[in-house]
Amino acid sequence: MFAALTLLVVYLVLGIPVAMFGIPWTLVTDDISLVYRCAMGINRIGLRAAGIRVMVEWRRALDPGREYLFFSNHLSNLDAPVLLPLLPGRTSIFIKRSLMKIPVLGYGMRLADFIPVDRDGRVESAKQSVEGAVQVLAAGVHVTSFVEGTRSPDGRLLPFKKGPFYLAMESGAAVVPVTIVGTEKLMRKGSLKVHPGVVRVIFHSPIEPKDYATREELLRAVRDAIQDVSRD
Repeated sequence: MFAALTLLVVYLVLGIPVAMFGIPWTLVTDDISLVYRCAMGINRIGLRAAGIRVMVEWRRALDPGREYLFFSNHLSNLDAPVLLPLLPGRTSIFIKRSLMKIPVLGYGMRLADFIPVDRDGRVESAKQSVEGAVQVLAAGVHVTSFVEGTRSPDGRLLPFKKGPFYLAMESGAAVVPVTIVGTEKLMRKGSLKVHPGVVRVIFHSPIEPKDYATREELLRAVRDAIQDVSRD
């Protein structure tokens, strides 16, 4: 429990001043980049303070002039704090719409162009999320999705949501499959306890949607890549 308290203290002690000064700064300058960099720095500090070490493997270098879709598996509430600071540049992320209602944090996520997702199963809701993501990509921001839509209870991949793959085919942006290994041991689903340890993050080679005739074929290719941890 000490690691969880340490993480919380770091987030509160550093995050509150950033929010107090950063949100007005963003509103005045119309530029979220400074606040975003501070938030990613807080994530890194919090993880180190909690005794969480992140090992990263890039299987191919990315083009700094392109925007990418980062599609990852989902094991734990630690996944986003671990993954997002590793990404080059700024990323938006698909999140549950209910999280946008959290005071201060929700407002910050809106300023950062995070993309709300409704889980009502309606086609219209999915289209709205995809349209929002296309606009984010056009603005020069990456988009990240935990494509299972929820945390896996046992580490095995759940069925993937279709929305992110509609986005990939619609936008043509290259998909970078991401495999996270180990966060499920450090913070289990349904628990607030955080344990020190090592997390491994593998960024697989980009996959071009134009190379696949259908969304289903693209989905299978991404799933196969995420499952590939053959370099253990």
